[in-house]
Amino acid sequence: MQFDILNTRLVKTTCAAMLAAILATGCATRGQPFDYTAFKQSNPASILVLPPLNSSPDVGATYSMLSQVTLPLAESGYYVFPVSLVDETFRQNGLSNPAEMHEVKLQKLREIFGADAALYITIKQYGTSYTVIASESRVTAQARLIDLRSEKVLWAGAATASSAEGRNSSGGLVGLLVQAVISQIVESASNRSHPIAGVASYRLLAAGMPNGMLYGPRSPKYKTDGNAQP
Repeated sequence: MQFDILNTRLVKTTCAAMLAAILATGCATRGQPFDYTAFKQSNPASILVLPPLNSSPDVGATYSMLSQVTLPLAESGYYVFPVSLVDETFRQNGLSNPAEMHEVKLQKLREIFGADAALYITIKQYGTSYTVIASESRVTAQARLIDLRSEKVLWAGAATASSAEGRNSSGGLVGLLVQAVISQIVESASNRSHPIAGVASYRLLAAGMPNGMLYGPRSPKYKTDGNAQP
């Protein structure tokens, strides 16, 4: 009897410790609400998107992402300078790669384009990867929105999208191996990373996401988000 009581107490103590650890982990990983004070004060209406920096091995990542950032920003209520025109303007002025473009002074960008804010994007992952039992196309990007008048950072965020989301992994080890090989062949041949970049762009830049961009002046939801925006 005494042995059973000790076992019961041990189980309860262990469960309590595990529950405390889970709760502590949840609190530690939960993101803090973004401070939108500077964003609200700036109240940008127009955004200049610079060609993204590319940290991935895929040379096509920059313009794949760039071609898909206008839609979520426009749908969120902002005027977005035509990205092809912006890229060509940089090239006509002797700047041929995103790294050089990102070094242009904010005051100069304001002088040339007249935009309220500039969006700087960095692609951290882009492409199809293959491991023994899995294959996926994954895109991860980070972004910062900077006021071209005050030069303050208005917002910063990150997002990831993957072709493996929601994929059914049943079928045993052999099934997983076959699925991984097929996925790699299909996704590499069809440039699956491009539409995945579109999903990542939407998650990153569409207003209404947790800690995401605020709705712009052209949106019917303007001033309805960002922790009771005045």
